[in-house]
Amino acid sequence: MTVEITSPEELRELLGAPMPRAVAKERVVLHERDRQWLAASPFCLVATAGADGSCDVSPKGDPAGFVKVLDEATLALPERPGNRRADGYRNILDNPHVGLIFLIPGRTDTLRINGRARLVREAPWFDDMVVKGHRPILAIEVAVEQIFYHCAKAFLRSELWQPETWQPEVLPPRPRLVKEVENTPDSLAELERRYGPEYLNSLYG
Repeated sequence: MTVEITSPEELRELLGAPMPRAVAKERVVLHERDRQWLAASPFCLVATAGADGSCDVSPKGDPAGFVKVLDEATLALPERPGNRRADGYRNILDNPHVGLIFLIPGRTDTLRINGRARLVREAPWFDDMVVKGHRPILAIEVAVEQIFYHCAKAFLRSELWQPETWQPEVLPPRPRLVKEVENTPDSLAELERRYGPEYLNSLYG
């Protein structure tokens, strides 16, 4: 039998009260340690939701320090060439609330920042976001509303950073996956060429 939780009271009764330290750790402005974390992070997950409640989580990655800190409560993430679906961008136009998780490889804690976003197509600081000659055509500017560090338990349970647990071969390589699950007329040979060495050459243009 499936038993559903339907109220905040029932949820709190089941989980118990949060530790006072977990509640008190929230901040609204960037600490110097936050700036150092952002400068060392090459990877971020951006969570958005549309006006209809549909959700998206988009990975963003670049050389460490790709996020631009504009002031103590504002940061920006550059656009990089992708599949042009723009799911997260379209969500931001409908609903500006975003959630960000910044990772540093090998670290089991994460920096979480929530705030209100807007899409910017030009700003003086775009010049600071050039990578391999690519100047972004837009950026996500985030007004910070909540900052805190998240504990290591999820990473320790999953053993995410333990190479001996990695099994990249458990599924077929990217070209075969695309051929099997996506509606594409491309042959497997064409997909293997696309996701071969030339794929690395297309990361910024």
